[in-house]
Amino acid sequence: MGGFVKGKLLAISLFTLGLALPVWAHHSHSNIDREDIRVHSGIVSEYNWSMPHVFLRIMAPNQDGQVVEYTIEFLHPPGMVERGWSPETFQVGERITWEGASDRNPKRYFTSMSWAERADGTRVDYGFGGERKAAVLPSKDFTGLWKRSRSFGSTYAPPPGLPLTEVGQALFDNFNPRTNPQVDCMEPGPPRFTILPYPIQITRPDEKTVVLKGELRHEPRVVHLDMDYPVGPPSHLGHSVGWFEGKELIVETTNFTQDRWGTHAGIDSSDQKHLIERYSMNEDGLMLKVLMTVTDPIYLAQPIEIDYSMDKQPDRQLVTAPCSLEGARLFLTGYKDE
Repeated sequence: MGGFVKGKLLAISLFTLGLALPVWAHHSHSNIDREDIRVHSGIVSEYNWSMPHVFLRIMAPNQDGQVVEYTIEFLHPPGMVERGWSPETFQVGERITWEGASDRNPKRYFTSMSWAERADGTRVDYGFGGERKAAVLPSKDFTGLWKRSRSFGSTYAPPPGLPLTEVGQALFDNFNPRTNPQVDCMEPGPPRFTILPYPIQITRPDEKTVVLKGELRHEPRVVHLDMDYPVGPPSHLGHSVGWFEGKELIVETTNFTQDRWGTHAGIDSSDQKHLIERYSMNEDGLMLKVLMTVTDPIYLAQPIEIDYSMDKQPDRQLVTAPCSLEGARLFLTGYKDE
């Protein structure tokens, strides 16, 4: 495809992301003291099944016996579905007992949860249960449900070593998790669209179209295999055209708008962003290899490569949930000053 000039590329080193402790898979929440494990009992006052994180509020006595409202933040709805949870897991008004780590600040009622037990003795665990046994069917044409592999590094802080311009370096030096666009229920454009840890469903509605729909995101990415497809107004998703080189799908995306964290966590992108993606599938049809080349002269001193893989998931319908500003900003509780 003409128009893309190869330059000197810098591969981003993405360190292996180990399995996180319960509840805090996406945010470190240094305010939680994992050595201070307590058991509480109280009445559910709110159970919010929303994007980007499920959360629970419970009226329960603190150490002084005063009834206060505790808050517990969980993963996004798809992650909770994988653990056997649903929007009906808890009911407002029911009494539960739960175990979790406490906040380091005794005046902040924010805990984790390893398990919860209802009044009738039934227990809900945060970890994986024995119900995730659906078959993973191989793909033959890139279609199906895919999820970024666990070996990818963190997407919630900018990786070191990026070749940044002065403008980009200023963003890196002043990184603040409070600027995460998801806190404002803003949906990201690529490349961040695909490197977030939410499943992506790829479909082929016709011979000239590939659609990538992200779980919990309203706008799908449409890749036009017709090179002459009309270009619409600029957007955070851009205009994507694709073609096949052997068994590899190549996607070129331009026509972007300015996008907060549009390149990586903490690093914005401009309307001059240019993205090339190369998708290839393992012979067994259970893994997608993705190589992205990002060019943006406003924030990047030279192009960068982002290299990762996606694992095939059991075929199912995408989980839908509205974005809640209250839930989206909940994780910022962990960054409040003591």
